[in-house]
Amino acid sequence: MKNFINIGGTEEEQVDQIKKWLQTNGLQIVFGVVIGLGAIWGWGFYGDYQDQESQNARALYLTYTADASNSAAYDQLLAEYGSSSYADQAMLLMAKQLFNAGEYQSALNLIEPLAASDNSAISSTAILRTATVYFQLGQHESALSTLDSLSDANFLGLVHSMKGDIYLDLANTAEAQKHYRLAIDNITENSTLIQLIQIKLDDLN
Repeated sequence: MKNFINIGGTEEEQVDQIKKWLQTNGLQIVFGVVIGLGAIWGWGFYGDYQDQESQNARALYLTYTADASNSAAYDQLLAEYGSSSYADQAMLLMAKQLFNAGEYQSALNLIEPLAASDNSAISSTAILRTATVYFQLGQHESALSTLDSLSDANFLGLVHSMKGDIYLDLANTAEAQKHYRLAIDNITENSTLIQLIQIKLDDLN
């Protein structure tokens, strides 16, 4: 866009300069205003669209959690909102069902990719459940290395508790005791879990 007006000259000369500038750049101004308003409207529309998408995904997720046999809601959630956190949570729930049904490999295939989620709660839960499946399959080393990949300090108590169970299953009493103690040290809220771990620890003494 060209310079607006030159300072100086008579008032009539400045008026003439303004008229000429508007004639030259007027169309660009109009386009600029239209594009600017369009961007503002477009951003607002996108925000509304995202809100609606989130509500739709949440509705499907709640439908599925209310009735875990509702595979239609699960399939629709993954098909239409597969990138949402609700889809990830639904997959965690489905993996839990598969695990309870003894379909360990299917559960593993479903939750392993979730360990890379940007959502710390989802990735940490996926890591813990992946380790649980490996443990159930008797793959102790895989279970331990999976637990080592969990970095969220909020889950350290559960990590050490599971490591204690794994080492106990390996008949490594010293390591089991160590991790049970670490689990108790890292759990601050769930007193019931602490009591259960303490019982295991007492049994080893």
